[in-house]
Amino acid sequence: MNFSSEMYAGVCETAPAVTQGFVLNHSMLRVKDPAVSLDFYSRIMGMRVLRKLDFPEMKFSLYFLAVAALASSAPDHVGDRTAWTFSQSGILELTHNWGTESDPDFKYHDGNAQPQGFGHICFSVPDLDAAVKWFDDNQVTYVKRPEQGKMKDVAFIKDADGYWIEIVEAARLKGLGQPA
Repeated sequence: MNFSSEMYAGVCETAPAVTQGFVLNHSMLRVKDPAVSLDFYSRIMGMRVLRKLDFPEMKFSLYFLAVAALASSAPDHVGDRTAWTFSQSGILELTHNWGTESDPDFKYHDGNAQPQGFGHICFSVPDLDAAVKWFDDNQVTYVKRPEQGKMKDVAFIKDADGYWIEIVEAARLKGLGQPA
């Protein structure tokens, strides 16, 4: 038998047939300065920009990023790459509202200050210790290091806009949420 879902109150027992093929394509974060955010996500997190879409009449730009392995399979043709981007999973969209980069007092709510809402995005890494060293070498700000708190082997860092990013190594999480 194939796994379908853990069952809890409110979980539909069987996915409706009409939802076959639905893909969680992307999550969006608003960014103050795209140059600063693109540096963080491309240099520190290794992501690649798949597409930039500008909307001058509404004064904003969208940057769609993916991990390098996924980006390497993107089509070269711009139109094909745009359609391909919107068919993938695990894409990060950075939205820049023009002019925010010039306002020294401008700041987005990170979702973790009161009132809480959005919490974080998460990257799974092959080696948590190597990732922590990389973040340390690049002066990345931590919310929580892997050895801190009750939940070990999980780190939280901040991006350029203060959004939290959870960092995990999947192999270390087999016992997560299970009684000791």
